[in-house]
Amino acid sequence: MKTIHTLVEDIYVTITRKDGWFSNELAEHFAKDMSLRLQSQLGELKGPPRLRLSQMGPRCPRALWYSIHHPELAETLPPQAEIKYSYGHIIEALMITLAKAAGHDVCGEQDEVDVDGIKGHRDCVIDGCIVDVKSASSFSFQKFRDKSIKDNDSFGYLDQLDGYLAGSLHDPLVQCKDRAYLLAVDKTLGHVALYEHKFRHEHILERIRKYKEIVALPEPPRCECNTEPFGKSGNIKLDVKASYNVYKHACFPNLRTFLYADGPVYLTKVVKRPADHIIEVDKFGKVVYN
Repeated sequence: MKTIHTLVEDIYVTITRKDGWFSNELAEHFAKDMSLRLQSQLGELKGPPRLRLSQMGPRCPRALWYSIHHPELAETLPPQAEIKYSYGHIIEALMITLAKAAGHDVCGEQDEVDVDGIKGHRDCVIDGCIVDVKSASSFSFQKFRDKSIKDNDSFGYLDQLDGYLAGSLHDPLVQCKDRAYLLAVDKTLGHVALYEHKFRHEHILERIRKYKEIVALPEPPRCECNTEPFGKSGNIKLDVKASYNVYKHACFPNLRTFLYADGPVYLTKVVKRPADHIIEVDKFGKVVYN
């Protein structure tokens, strides 16, 4: 019998079949779903910024406040980042299509849910369970495979699941009310893993209450971005999670960016400038000449 727990195995079996299983109906569904997801990412922004269930993970309160009151201060994503994020939308559409092809009950796609006035759109409901699809690098994928994401969920994927489940408690499509699932895909090697998450109802309600209080403040609160030593010279940099904060220049007005071979490093304190061959750029990406 096919259940949520056989989903990965069933997808693997299906995608290796050579009997014409990828029908015109599935192709049309995949194309429509992928189109809608990409339009959501790349299309025109509509309406003022607001709290979303997809943003209920741990966040710097100052960055959260700016995201609602001064969204114009957000960094513009570089083109390569937009392309990278589009991969995720394509993979999400593909996995949902494969779940259908594998004979699982898939419904509730992109349905809007609401928790205390905070809205969001869940990916889908598979076999009566809320499922959110995530693509990851091979390194990050290990958190889903070995289940260590339970203790290392820096981007708030589990908070997102809590929100979707809290908003679906009275939805008859959702039969499983105490847990939800992440369907993770290694976007480099193609491996798939299913992670089961136990619902934390009070946790998500408290998080929503706290974030509402933060955005209601008349002035931005204190920054809580994490920093760490960089080298032995006394320089301090943003940690990996804080480096993804698109309001980091609002949190750190004197932030300096240096372009290393393996990516940018954001220094909040510069005791000794990095080597001369390391290029420094400003927040607009323009080279800084010292």
